[in-house]
Amino acid sequence: MFGLYAAVVLIWGSTWIAIQYQLSVAPEVAVAYRFALATLILMAWCVVRHLPMRFNVRDHFFMAVLGVCLFSLNYVLIYVASVHLTSGLLAVVFSTIVIMNMINGAIFFRRRPETRTLIGASIGLAGIAMVFANDLASFDLAAGGSIGLLVSLAGSYIASLGNMASARNHARGVPVMQANAFGMLYGTLLLFGYIALAGIPVTFDASVSFLAAWVYLALFGSVLGFGFYLTLLGKIGPDRAAYSSVMFPIVALLLSTWFEDFHWTGNIIFGVALTLVGNVVILTKRVPKPASQVLEHVTPAPVQNPATCTPTPGVKS
Repeated sequence: MFGLYAAVVLIWGSTWIAIQYQLSVAPEVAVAYRFALATLILMAWCVVRHLPMRFNVRDHFFMAVLGVCLFSLNYVLIYVASVHLTSGLLAVVFSTIVIMNMINGAIFFRRRPETRTLIGASIGLAGIAMVFANDLASFDLAAGGSIGLLVSLAGSYIASLGNMASARNHARGVPVMQANAFGMLYGTLLLFGYIALAGIPVTFDASVSFLAAWVYLALFGSVLGFGFYLTLLGKIGPDRAAYSSVMFPIVALLLSTWFEDFHWTGNIIFGVALTLVGNVVILTKRVPKPASQVLEHVTPAPVQNPATCTPTPGVKS
């Protein structure tokens, strides 16, 4: 479990580097290219491995929901919101998917979040708010901020619905690999449909940096990243798995320290410490008391004296 979690955090925390090299084309087009290549990789893998690819209409419907919510529409909305919000604010807003997953888990699966999950999530969200305190302080609701906030919240909630679709697929026994392959196919088709309707110019950059970033985002950021994340989601539940979204910005900051000479301040250090504490609280399980300690608190039943027991009528003593 910890290996999957660490892989998700490290992969998605590092994708921001590759995204920087994709901005030579329209963001929506870059995302469409990313998932188109990821779809080809996954479909080819499924064919080579002779994985079963036949599913009923209902399963295809939920795989389409997964693709629309997690591999296309949420990305479009986040990119639209980025016009009005800083990357730090987007990180804060998107980290609320932890709470959204808890709420949606209760609505769709009647799953009550554990107390330690609520506590850990609260600590982690407080930490991420501390890290991006300057972005929060400079937020202007009037200067397009309200639009950016609403759109980013919508994108985060739609991503949470994608998490619920994945949880449903896992419960139905639909393998993650095939679900992601079909989901990315449906999501990619929606993306290209949106690009055509919006009149966004479809261009391509043949530079080495663009191609390298494209392959990294498709293979690591999409095929492996989503594969690990949705497998983790099936193992530990949407609420705990979603906490990884709080850790992505922390990894990005660490990499920024190396690549961009990022300088740490007191509130950032304290915020990172809080997110790590929340991480420990959410991912560690409560250790049950030994049976000997439990028995100490059990009041023994009174023992009857055989000499004073009254035999039950009809039963030989």
